Amino acid sequence: MTRLLPAIAATTLLIGGGALYLNSQAGSDVLPLAAQAQEADAQGDQAEAGAESVEITEMTMGNPDADVQVIEYASFTCPHCQSFHETVFPDLKADYIDTDKIEFVYREVYFNNDRPSLWASMVARCGGEMRFFGIVDMLYDNQRDWVQGEPAEIADNLRAIGRKAGLNNEQLDACLTDGAKAQELVSWFGQNAEEHGINSTPSFVINGETYSNMSYEDFSGILDEQLGE
Repeated sequence: MTRLLPAIAATTLLIGGGALYLNSQAGSDVLPLAAQAQEADAQGDQAEAGAESVEITEMTMGNPDADVQVIEYASFTCPHCQSFHETVFPDLKADYIDTDKIEFVYREVYFNNDRPSLWASMVARCGGEMRFFGIVDMLYDNQRDWVQGEPAEIADNLRAIGRKAGLNNEQLDACLTDGAKAQELVSWFGQNAEEHGINSTPSFVINGETYSNMSYEDFSGILDEQLGE
């Protein structure tokens, strides 16, 4: 289980502390995340003056009208999250999500100054709701490969995953250099993490109660009790 920094402190580190770079398709034009944050602040000021603000889409699977809602909080760079998605999630999906017994919500975590996880999130969301969970699977399946290297290498690795998912270079560059979206994602994460007391990954909120990582047997036991089965 990955232990994490408090939400507010981590958010400050992620956006404000030193610049890591995303190189462009041409390789000559780079945009530091700190600069993205400054641009996002300016755009936020414009939003207050009447400009349209950035909206973050809640990524969900299963039955939106189910009596039981499960929210997973996970980081794309977290080995324990990768293990959960490899060993527990397939059974959870088959037994509870695909059968419409629950609504499943996936929320990204960016603690510990984890810019690569933020970039991975921006690539996953670049494909919209239709492609999101497919790209999530690819990110976890290939986690050991794409997290390796310098920041520019990681960005290129993520672009390669995006291209395999059917996105083109123009789409990926637009998503990876969207400073306003990056700022809003981190702010959204911080608010959610504070609300549910998230300090490690993966964590789960089942009908409002927060749980740490668990086996499928423990997970199904909690869900069956909530479902009255």
